[in-house]
Amino acid sequence: MHALGTHLLLELRDCNPKTLSNLEYVTEAMKNAALEAKATIVEVAFHEFSPFGISGMVVIAESHLAIHTWPEYGYAAVDVFTCGDLIKPQTAAKFLIEKFESKNHSIVEMKRGVLGHEKLPHKVTVPVQTPAYA
Repeated sequence: MHALGTHLLLELRDCNPKTLSNLEYVTEAMKNAALEAKATIVEVAFHEFSPFGISGMVVIAESHLAIHTWPEYGYAAVDVFTCGDLIKPQTAAKFLIEKFESKNHSIVEMKRGVLGHEKLPHKVTVPVQTPAYA
C-alpha cells in the first residue's frame, strides 16, 4: 500500500523539564528537527503558557511538526507529519528524542492518504497547454 504521507506520534516521557519549559529551546529544537529531516520550513508559531507549558508548530512544505509540552510531568506530545517520500520523519523524531533527553519514549506510525495500491505522486502535475493559435 502506498500513502501520501507518514504521520509519527511521539510520546516523550521522562524528559528534562528545563528544556520543555524553555520557549527558545523548544522552538529551535523543532525547527532544527525539520531541517535535519531535510524539510522546507514555511512558518513557525509557538506559544508559552502560564505557569508552564509550550505549544507550537513548524509548518513545512511537506506538512508539519507540532508539540505540546507538560514540563511539570517531564512529558511532550509531538506530531511529525511528512508527505512524499523525500523527507524522513524518523530523522526528526530521533533528533527530538535526543534534544529533549527523553528516557522513555514511544512512536506510533500512521500512513495517511492511503488511496489505493499504486504509488501516487506527492504533487499532481498539470500538463502545459499549448495555445491554439501557436
